[in-house]
Amino acid sequence: MRFFKKLSILFLSVFLLSLLAACGANSGADANSDTITVGASPVPHAEILQYIKDNLAAKEGLKLNIVQFNDYVQPNTALKDGSIDANFFQHVPYMQEFGKEHGIDMVAVTKVHIEPLGIYSHKIKSLNEVSAQAVVAIPNDVTNGGRALQLLAQNGLITLKGNVGTSATVHDIASNPKNLQIKELDAAQLPRSLDDTTLSVINGNYALTVGLKPNKDALALEKATNNPYANVLTVLKGHENYAAVKKLAKLLNSPEVKKFIEDKYQGSVIPAF
Repeated sequence: MRFFKKLSILFLSVFLLSLLAACGANSGADANSDTITVGASPVPHAEILQYIKDNLAAKEGLKLNIVQFNDYVQPNTALKDGSIDANFFQHVPYMQEFGKEHGIDMVAVTKVHIEPLGIYSHKIKSLNEVSAQAVVAIPNDVTNGGRALQLLAQNGLITLKGNVGTSATVHDIASNPKNLQIKELDAAQLPRSLDDTTLSVINGNYALTVGLKPNKDALALEKATNNPYANVLTVLKGHENYAAVKKLAKLLNSPEVKKFIEDKYQGSVIPAF
């Protein structure tokens, strides 16, 4: 019995030492590192980061690694599990809602750009052509879904109950004069839904990935003025003052990046700084 007791104590000691070492490794050891791995949507986020990596990072003493994600879930779960150090794909309302739902304490480091949400169609040229019982696809996540419903309401296609704001759901539709069939889809699937819908309300980054130009192709587009949906550089709480994070935030808000966004996206993506 003494042997097994000693063996148990030994295993417990090794476990505790391993746990302490792991905690030490994640408790700020990388705070002074000049390397950062960032998860990003392909367009425009990864393109903006690639511009920084190719043209600005070295002068700032920053080593930037870019990991691309094609959905709105993995960049946050990867941040939580430590696979990446930061992400750049989301706006603050989505970040806060996702964080509450999944137990991730995240903070926005800096605003970078706005991607106006737009209403698109392969079947009609004007919202005046929307017929009764038309199929309308919107994002299925809480904040972008509410944002899409607000855009439909602003353009007279539906009305919403008072004071629902961006948290609106299909259950908050007060009137639907044309009996539109609202379909909720994953945001990344919306561009591919256009052949099966009359209208699809698509996030700007996903519109760009399939060659849509929001400022030209959208039948209606969100206004940039006082828009709360600026996309942000996001990290776990407590990491916002890490050296590499601060360097990247500075570069994301630089005059060079502002010019890059304006020249490349021609109003389809708008600097928020």
